[in-house]
Amino acid sequence: MPFITTNSVSLSGRSEEVNIFYQDIGRGKPVVLIHGWPLNYQMWEYQLNELPKNNIRVIAYDRRGFGLSSRPWEGYDYDTFAQDLQTLLQELDLTDVTLVGFSMGGGEVARYLAKYNTDGRVTKAALISSVTPFLLKTENNPNGVPQEQFDGMREQLEDDRPKFLASFSKAFYGVGVFSQPVSDEILKHDINLAMQGSGYATIKSMQAWSATDFRDDLRNIRIPLLVLHGKADETVPIAVSAEETVKIVPHAQYIVYDDAPHGLYYTHKNKFNEDIINFVNS
Repeated sequence: MPFITTNSVSLSGRSEEVNIFYQDIGRGKPVVLIHGWPLNYQMWEYQLNELPKNNIRVIAYDRRGFGLSSRPWEGYDYDTFAQDLQTLLQELDLTDVTLVGFSMGGGEVARYLAKYNTDGRVTKAALISSVTPFLLKTENNPNGVPQEQFDGMREQLEDDRPKFLASFSKAFYGVGVFSQPVSDEILKHDINLAMQGSGYATIKSMQAWSATDFRDDLRNIRIPLLVLHGKADETVPIAVSAEETVKIVPHAQYIVYDDAPHGLYYTHKNKFNEDIINFVNS
């Protein structure tokens, strides 16, 4: 199986190797797909099936702690996530890259572009249902989500992770908002994907995406950017995410799906694939 190896330095200063699993499919312009929380690269199945038909080379990987990648105890912060992404791009010697980050993965895109893209390796990026620019409610972010809500998520994950994930998956796809947006089998499949991640990585990653401020990262984005979000997203509400992101990056191309929940990469997969393909090949 294909892996790249990155180094992770613990708080105690000890360095350990972390293996990042990836899939590399097709030929053409490279697109790197960065999965959301709490899933893994397999969430992109219907993009991995379609994008390579359109002269696109698709690379999708499992974030540390999830899927087939290593599960270190530490390193679940966005500086480390961006470093893992940088190592992947370097090891595969990718150029003229389009990064596509979904939800939590949008944070990797923003942090990578701000910290590592001085060599111009990445030429386009897309933020899909993204957690950017800053979800947590603070004095200087009064419209954010209260800390108590994320504390409640942590408590539920610690108490009964499968039960929490079952409820989360329904909100993720808009069950109860739309009539039969996905099959029961898709919901079960996603729970299986989520349970492949370690429990502590799931919690620590949630604490990272809920509390990391990406506003300064976004201000450094100069390349073409696509921001795509569902208006009916109850997981990452559009008002505190995409609407604020495009204020910081006014040159971004902004697409709103009026009838889409958070998991629009599946519920609206045909339209979504078309929009990504057009953006990459434009």
